Amino acid sequence: MGGGLVGFSIAYGLARRGLGCALLDASDTDFRAARGNFGLVWVQGKGAGFSAYADWTMRSSELWPALCEELQDMTGHGLGLEQDGGIHICLSQKEYDDRKEKLELLRSHQNGRFAFEMLDRQALLELQPDLGPDVVGGSWCPSDGHVNPLYLLRSLHDGFLRHGGHVQADADVDDISFAKGIFTVTSRQGQFRTPRLVLAAGLGNRKLAPLVGLDQPVRPQKGQILVTQKTDRLIRFPMTLLRQTAEGSIMIGDSKEEVGFDISSTTDVMAQIANRAERTIPALKHQQIIRSWGALRVMSPDGYPVYDQSTTHPGAYAVTCHSGVTLAAAHAMDLAGDIATGTLADNLHAFTERRFDVSPD
Repeated sequence: MGGGLVGFSIAYGLARRGLGCALLDASDTDFRAARGNFGLVWVQGKGAGFSAYADWTMRSSELWPALCEELQDMTGHGLGLEQDGGIHICLSQKEYDDRKEKLELLRSHQNGRFAFEMLDRQALLELQPDLGPDVVGGSWCPSDGHVNPLYLLRSLHDGFLRHGGHVQADADVDDISFAKGIFTVTSRQGQFRTPRLVLAAGLGNRKLAPLVGLDQPVRPQKGQILVTQKTDRLIRFPMTLLRQTAEGSIMIGDSKEEVGFDISSTTDVMAQIANRAERTIPALKHQQIIRSWGALRVMSPDGYPVYDQSTTHPGAYAVTCHSGVTLAAAHAMDLAGDIATGTLADNLHAFTERRFDVSPD
């Protein structure tokens, strides 16, 4: 249940293993993180202080080339994947020092798998010319990259169908019942019966998970993105807040706004986003903004993924994360395999919702 990047990644992974699989998607007017995604395949900074997430993110980054090749060979669609490294820009010495501390913590519990370099301004200019005078330096990670998230969603959809999967659109779910090992899902498009059920409905998981004895305490967090006209290559490597697509447009973001289900674009936040982009690369001030949008991330209380399987409703799983692009490869290659065999792997036990139930002394 759920036709975003998380749902289709898992569904594709199940179908490629030969399992019969149907995907129930809600209406086109629903909030969809996949359509607003920035498109980074990103490692640096993710999981500092939470080693399980750092390991899981690195694992997915390592699997991404194989997933990309498989999807491109099968569907004939390019994904626009570039995974030659990425940059995080620092506009002050404090930002630089804080970044170094965070990444050193990340490296300390990665057992040598996570590599990064802190680059001063001069070294950074060799990777990315024409930086603004406010740029003091930044971090570089060779595992980072970016991809077109809409191409990815299309390819996962097509690959799922080619493996015999079935997609039912406009199938908002009203109820889930469970008896004798079979789930009955009641939706706008009728009833569906299955011995195994995966809830990957983003913000909808908050309502659906309790129906199978699980809890998904997720909330919306808005991010806004600006997109420029197509232009000659200005950005050599993707950055945390800037990337240039294969077609030439430059995507600029993002914000982190706790505003409920509001997805409007707002001039004050867009101005803040544009200001930082211009301070990073002054030449951007001459680029025309042709599109902007707001979209909602699916956030858990600590910002990390939630993976659970039900003990009261065996065969039911719930999956929530806000890194649908980065984790797509791990979801398709590893997580789908766990669901196929019936047990989540040990490395995912740290992501259970029960981590939020720790009572104070």
